[in-house]
Amino acid sequence: MIEEIYAERILDHYRNPRNYGKLKKYDVKARDVNIPCGDEIEIFVKMKGNKIGKIKFTGHGCAISQAAASILSEIAKDLPKKEIEKMSYEDFIKKHLKINITYRRFGCATLALRVLKNALKKL
Repeated sequence: MIEEIYAERILDHYRNPRNYGKLKKYDVKARDVNIPCGDEIEIFVKMKGNKIGKIKFTGHGCAISQAAASILSEIAKDLPKKEIEKMSYEDFIKKHLKINITYRRFGCATLALRVLKNALKKL
């Protein structure tokens, strides 16, 4: 029963992504593809001091990858850069996606976080 609620949350973010689109003015951007399934995410970040001020993403792919990008865009806003850098992929899945992920879907679930971490490395 609990997994169904979380599945609905994933579907809601997939159908109604938050912060979807491109920032016209940004400090850094990054893009990556999950090669096994072709999911693609591009993230745009405008910093506010050492914190993420604004964040948007574009991309396409499965419900998990797109929902994860949407969820990440909500939680990353106002977080310090160091907190994102320290966030493990496992913690992101457990604490924020709150779904069970098979080994085959791990890349889908973590693509957005990988892209954001890569973007922040450029700063």
